[in-house]
Amino acid sequence: MTNRGRGRLPRRRLPRGSRTVRRRAVSLAACGALVTTMTTGCWAEPSAMPAVRDFLIAWQVGNYPAAAKKTVGTDRKAVESALGAVRAQLDAASLRLSLGVSDDQGRVDDTKVKAIAKNGDDADARFSVKIDLGENGQPWEYLGHMHLHRVGGKWKVVWNPSIINPQLGPGQRLAVVSDVPKRAPIEDGAGRSMLHEVYSYDIGVVPGRLADAQATVDQLAKVAKFAGGRRLDSERLLGRVRSAPPQKFLSLLTLRYPEQSALAQRLKQVPGLKINAIKAPSAPNYAPELVGELGPATADLLQQVGAPYQPGDTIGVSGVQLLQQRRLAGTPSVSVVAQDATGKQTQVLKTWPGIAPQPVSTTLDPTVQRKADNALKALHYPASLVALRPNTGQVVAVANHATGGENRAFEAHYQPGLAFGMVSAEALFEQGGMKQNTKTSCPGSVTVGGKTFTNKAHADTAFANTFALGCATTFAQLSSKIDARALQSAASQLGIGRGWGVSVPAFTGSLPPLNSEGAKAAAMAGQGVEVSPLAMALVAGAARTGTWRSPYLLTDPPKAADIGAQNLPSDPVANLTTLLGRTTSKGVARAAHVTNDVAGTAATAQYTEGGRQKTVSWFVGSAGELAFAIAIEGPYSASSVAAAFLRGIPAKARTGTGTAG
Repeated sequence: MTNRGRGRLPRRRLPRGSRTVRRRAVSLAACGALVTTMTTGCWAEPSAMPAVRDFLIAWQVGNYPAAAKKTVGTDRKAVESALGAVRAQLDAASLRLSLGVSDDQGRVDDTKVKAIAKNGDDADARFSVKIDLGENGQPWEYLGHMHLHRVGGKWKVVWNPSIINPQLGPGQRLAVVSDVPKRAPIEDGAGRSMLHEVYSYDIGVVPGRLADAQATVDQLAKVAKFAGGRRLDSERLLGRVRSAPPQKFLSLLTLRYPEQSALAQRLKQVPGLKINAIKAPSAPNYAPELVGELGPATADLLQQVGAPYQPGDTIGVSGVQLLQQRRLAGTPSVSVVAQDATGKQTQVLKTWPGIAPQPVSTTLDPTVQRKADNALKALHYPASLVALRPNTGQVVAVANHATGGENRAFEAHYQPGLAFGMVSAEALFEQGGMKQNTKTSCPGSVTVGGKTFTNKAHADTAFANTFALGCATTFAQLSSKIDARALQSAASQLGIGRGWGVSVPAFTGSLPPLNSEGAKAAAMAGQGVEVSPLAMALVAGAARTGTWRSPYLLTDPPKAADIGAQNLPSDPVANLTTLLGRTTSKGVARAAHVTNDVAGTAATAQYTEGGRQKTVSWFVGSAGELAFAIAIEGPYSASSVAAAFLRGIPAKARTGTGTAG
């Protein structure tokens, strides 16, 4: 059992003033029940009952001087201190007391078992204790006992620490300790951990050695600022400190080395804080934007992850680490213990068992993933690449470069430009009567529905050629062959805008309103459409196999919903596959033609976003049993990056017949 003070039973804290009002309201509300209990079952011993009643009510509402006045046997200040320390030692939200045996513990008939039994000038009282250690956790309930003696005709409670708890002896106190389990790993498709060990700063306190616990905690919360203005909940931190074993180191915060070294140095100046160096498997080997990071549990994140995590706990703050926090971290075993004056634990009074952590298994192929990372690392622009197995939907690589920690491979909202021509061509083949050899024109400029489209002019030729040349004007003109519903249907068949059931955040794409011929023509050329690289990789996969399949990244836990596969009409798919092969062998994507099985297209989308001109360079295609999409936020040959990606992948990794380490 560790004494880290983590994983306490959960509660939702209020601001200090509100919390005080709340607790007093709870306590006063309970007083009615307390008085009712006493007045219904205690008339058998009316002379001792008022003393018991007044003592329990005063203790419950926090009027410790009044409770101490009802006692004999020791200094009243010592009684005040002992009663007042109970809430702090347990970080309790509320304390409820009732005479006799409460309903929750199996109420007994007062005619058989008296709540107060008198024997001359002595009496014994039984009472029930219910302490709320967290609003969503199980309360600690037990039976209490007190002895009374009549002094000068008045009944007094004979003070003994066992009044607080029957198992508490002289010089002992209560404390809450937690056994925090080791966090489980995130594994790749080969079953190996995707994390490696790194040094970190373990920052905490020895509660019993703090000159001013509140000042230390307040200064810690003030200095510790995190991305987005996130902060620690100082009130809840203080509760952890006061309820922890006083002589044991209590970890309050873990910071990464070297990224958070500057913050660690500032925290060294906070009186009472101690900093230890630790080493733990917490840094991703690859795909960090997807895997996510670990960090302190700030107030906003605690609202997201819920019980039973506490301020400062090391939790997932992004990616899969955050999404699967409860599975990866499990929950700690929490115990209320009795300790002597030296801090030695004398006995366990109550334990709430935790839940063991479980690993999370992904479909990522380490060989393909590393090649994806290498293909992007030299670029001077933000870029993303996602690769998958089109015959299963398994995502095997998720690479992001210079994206500021964002998983844009899954979540970006990019316009695809003529990379969307794959969808438009499928609609034309299926519902527009088009063939590969249908004669088309590619003028330098054309206006449709008030919108003007331009590109380099080419002579009239077969549709297969104008597609390979990347003619936006061709698609704009052909938009008259289909209606808006046909384009929307083709996009839906290829997964655009559909629910995927994927277990991590992902943008499935969207089409703009197609309420005019100009809007429809623009969408045919990929203008106004928004997609993610993952969405386009799925389109490429459907073009390769003839079936659209939803993507999946996690195998354990499995995705909750099974999204059915969508079989595409065979003739349109065959025509589209031929078009993509021609585009990589002779067209705008020929720089990617490093193997004979490469088929895809390339495009440069230029549009205005947020008042600024944006350029996204695309390659979308497949090779063997691998479909992928590359998006680069700048004017760069995505086809060349595709070639670099494919060159390094062994045949067995490209076909999915094996995984290399």
